[in-house]
Amino acid sequence: MGFLFIIIPVIIILYLSIVIVQQGNVAVITVFGKYSRIMTPGLNFKIPFIEFVFRTISIQNRSAELQFQAITNDQANVYFKAMLLYTVTDNSEEQIKNVAFKFIDQANFMQALVRSIEGSIRSFVATKKQAEILGLRNEIVDDVKSNLDHILNGWGYHLLDLQINDITFDEEIVKSMSRVVASNNLKAAAENEGQALLITKTKGAEADGNAIRISAEAEREAARLRGQGLAQFREEIAKGMAVAAAEMEKAHLDPSIILFSLWTETMRQVAQDGKGNVIFMDGSVEGFDKTMKQMMALNQNSENKQRK
Repeated sequence: MGFLFIIIPVIIILYLSIVIVQQGNVAVITVFGKYSRIMTPGLNFKIPFIEFVFRTISIQNRSAELQFQAITNDQANVYFKAMLLYTVTDNSEEQIKNVAFKFIDQANFMQALVRSIEGSIRSFVATKKQAEILGLRNEIVDDVKSNLDHILNGWGYHLLDLQINDITFDEEIVKSMSRVVASNNLKAAAENEGQALLITKTKGAEADGNAIRISAEAEREAARLRGQGLAQFREEIAKGMAVAAAEMEKAHLDPSIILFSLWTETMRQVAQDGKGNVIFMDGSVEGFDKTMKQMMALNQNSENKQRK
């Protein structure tokens, strides 16, 4: 019986002396309410009834989901859903003491952390218009990190990441934003159609201009060729008339008969192919004599020019 009175207190003392700290955690030990030391993961021992485990602190990464509301510069309500990732800065004694004694408990720390993040985001959003918020997701995160890093460091924590998963607005604002997007799309479509029509008209005008230019060049070339053909035709006529005049001189005939023959042939062709045109000719003896004299004078002038 006496042995039991000795062994039982020893077992109780040993039980109260053993502290097992799980991996990823550290235990803060106090002596009569004052900080004493830190226990690392594994099997540890403490002095019963003198040393106490004040708090076990996780040094692993921790996450928290946040939901809150902010108001933009143009008085629009914006609703945020975010995910916060944070951890103890390191497992050094000073940082562990900050984590253990800065706040009464973990709930108070989380409240301070969430309120600090909400305040930082609300301050940023209050300077922006609702139309800008959706495009500033990364800027909001960067602003929160820059504002909170030094605050969290003083509490013994480090902000690893802040992800804004969702940004929403009131239903009326969403509808108005949809209408704005739709009207902008219609405006862009109209501008594109206008540009396409302008390009089409410009290309059409260029094509018409090229066609006119090509047609003018073709007409100019045709006129040149017609001129060359007419000149060659006249040259051949002159050669033929010269040969005919020489033959008539050998036959002691008046060369003017050639001119008269050409004149009558021309009149016949005009009458045949004139397509209804009326030509007035003097058919009297005086008129015929006058015509012959004029043709002889033309022939004489031509012969004088050839002699020169």
